[in-house]
Amino acid sequence: MSSQTNSANQSGPLSGFRVLDMSRILAGPWSAQTLADLGAQVIKVERPRVGDDTRRWGPPYLKDSDGQDTAEAAYYTAANRGKDSITVDITQSEGQEIIKKLAQKCDVLIENYKVGGLKKYGLDYESLKEINPALVYCSITGFGQDGPYAQRAGYDFMIQGMGGLMSITGEKDGVAGAGPQKVGVAVTDLFTGLYATIAIQGALLERQRSGLGQHIDMALLDVQAAVLANQASNYLVGGVVPQRMGNAHPNIVPYQAFATSDGFIILAVGNDGQFEKLLQLAGREELMQDERFATNPARVQNREIVCEEVANIMVQESRDYWLEELSVRGVPCGPINNIEQVFANPQIQHRQMQIEVEHPLSGSISLCNSPIKYSRTKVEISKAPPLLGNDTETILSDVLGLGEEELKALKEKGCI
Repeated sequence: MSSQTNSANQSGPLSGFRVLDMSRILAGPWSAQTLADLGAQVIKVERPRVGDDTRRWGPPYLKDSDGQDTAEAAYYTAANRGKDSITVDITQSEGQEIIKKLAQKCDVLIENYKVGGLKKYGLDYESLKEINPALVYCSITGFGQDGPYAQRAGYDFMIQGMGGLMSITGEKDGVAGAGPQKVGVAVTDLFTGLYATIAIQGALLERQRSGLGQHIDMALLDVQAAVLANQASNYLVGGVVPQRMGNAHPNIVPYQAFATSDGFIILAVGNDGQFEKLLQLAGREELMQDERFATNPARVQNREIVCEEVANIMVQESRDYWLEELSVRGVPCGPINNIEQVFANPQIQHRQMQIEVEHPLSGSISLCNSPIKYSRTKVEISKAPPLLGNDTETILSDVLGLGEEELKALKEKGCI
């Protein structure tokens, strides 16, 4: 375990671990951010003067204290809280030496360069494990380190399509608006980041026994196939190729959005008892005597008839009526909120999912909090996404022991 010098969360369960984040965009930074939330010191390595691509992925941009746009895109702030930022030019030999020295003092390295991209700099796993056998080295790519597609670039949108997610997302053929749809956030990147975090923690636990690190090979396409979950099993076990169904569920009925007299709500009936409570509230208990309605398997087989009947019931009353009366009876339901409404939700506010953190440009910045809540160990976010190169001199001085003259020479060469 490495000693920390500049961690934003000294109380987290990973306090004392140090991570070298050589990734950019979303999947890798999301993993590193999660590790930072859990208390690890995360050193984000960026290109001098350029930095992570997402710093420029706007608008919107973070505003300064005068309300003017800064150069920091909102996108960047989503995946980089709690980190230190250093700028290092790894194409220069001096830059490569800095990364090697940092890797000697880190527990984890995360990178998402193309396959073999770091080998020419001597920064691949095989090279770095020679100087730090305990290093857990996580590579994130579109298709993995081997296989016929290994050299291809992979991005979330295309992987959502290639990995089957878009074939089951969107309205079914034959209705208005039909066609494949991607999910509204880059879920393949996010899932890959979370799987990477799980894999890294597993490798750190295994290291407690073996004393050795290892290489983790994470691929977006693998992850997207894995998170097809029940839809994959519907095919692998049942031999049925899932299709787009709009908001409907392939295995549960009624489980979709329904119109009320003044708006839509989500009705998520998970069992026969909940369905019976819905019918009792609507004064339609007799439908439970109809074999087409009595059990979930029967309702799935008679989906159109059941959903037509439920739609006729739901439109009789208002959105608020159904939300209140169904919730009281234990029938799962919910509104369809926009994102402003999400953060105004009293439950979200109670759970402190929006936090304010000090920021050097704007005074403070609103961030989404970590959803992880332990009973004893506090997950505390107090460090905003860093400015480009904000911590270069501090990290190189405190961690590597570089003096003023060495830092000055590196700056003059444009290496940092």
